[in-house]
Amino acid sequence: MAYTEEGFLQIDNNLIENAIRPNAVGRKNYLFAGSHEGDGRAALFYSLVGSCKMNGVEPYAWLKEMFLILQEYPANKIHELLPNHPKMMEKFGNKAISN
Repeated sequence: MAYTEEGFLQIDNNLIENAIRPNAVGRKNYLFAGSHEGDGRAALFYSLVGSCKMNGVEPYAWLKEMFLILQEYPANKIHELLPNHPKMMEKFGNKAISN
């Protein structure tokens, strides 16, 4: 009941619930991935798309680019391709997608 004494506290947690809902739905969907390897791959892509959204990177454009360049990209620089890397945020950023 601290929200009755502190005006800046929210009465409910709808913002947080809405933010984590896609993760909860994803976990439920992993039950039907078909195999242990399949659910691991689904979780990987789900995490990458979620990371794109968190960093304001447009997921489709980012994934399309990754599929085109990943095979020939130097292994010691692979971290530069992650959605939270400044280079990727600059190239694909400011296109945040809301659910």
